[in-house]
Amino acid sequence: MGTSSDKKNIVIFASGSGSNAQRLLEHFEHHPHIQVVALFSNNPDAFALQRAQNFGVPTGVFDRAALRSGEVLEQVQAYNPDLIVLAGFLWLLPSAFVQAFPNKIINIHPSLLPKFGGKGMHGQHVHQAVINAQEAESGITIHYVNEHYDEGAPIYQERCPVQPDDTCETLAARVLTLEHRHLPRVVEELLTSGKNSPETPTA
Repeated sequence: MGTSSDKKNIVIFASGSGSNAQRLLEHFEHHPHIQVVALFSNNPDAFALQRAQNFGVPTGVFDRAALRSGEVLEQVQAYNPDLIVLAGFLWLLPSAFVQAFPNKIINIHPSLLPKFGGKGMHGQHVHQAVINAQEAESGITIHYVNEHYDEGAPIYQERCPVQPDDTCETLAARVLTLEHRHLPRVVEELLTSGKNSPETPTA
C-alpha cells in the first residue's frame, strides 16, 4: 500500500451511496498534485465502494471492532493521507483515530452548523428538522472533525433558501447540489494552500 508519487493523498470514508465520493473521484482523477488513494466504508453494501473501484481506487470495509481496536487506523496510516474526507460517513471516529490525524480529517454536513447537528442528525433527519423548525435557509457546513458529532471547527459554509412548499426530498436535492459543487473545491484549496488548520468559515 501507500504511494510512491509526490501527490497529496486523500482517503475517503463513506457509509452509503457515495455521491460526494464520486465527485471527489472525478475531480482528482487526473489532478497533477492531488489523488484519492483509498475509500473505506463501514457498510459492505455501500455503493460508494463500487464507485471507488470504478476508478481503480483501493477499498476497505470494516466493523466497529476493527475501528475501536486501531486496525482501521493502521490501514489508513499505510496510505499516508494528507486529508481524510468523511463523505456521508455515519459513525463517530474514536479519539485515538482523530488524534492521529490532527487537522487532517474533515466532514461535510447538510445543514448550517451548529444548527441541526449531533448524533442521529444525518440525511433526511436533518432536512425534516429544518423544515419542522420553519427555517428560512439551510445549506452545508464543511468542518474539521473532533471527538464529538459535528462540533469541529468550521471551514466553509454555503447557504440556500428553504421554500415554503419544500419537502425533505426537494430540500435534500438543493443541499446536495451545494455539497457536490463545493466539497471538491474546498478539499483542493485545503491541500494546495498548505493551511490545514481551523479558520473562520466563509459563506
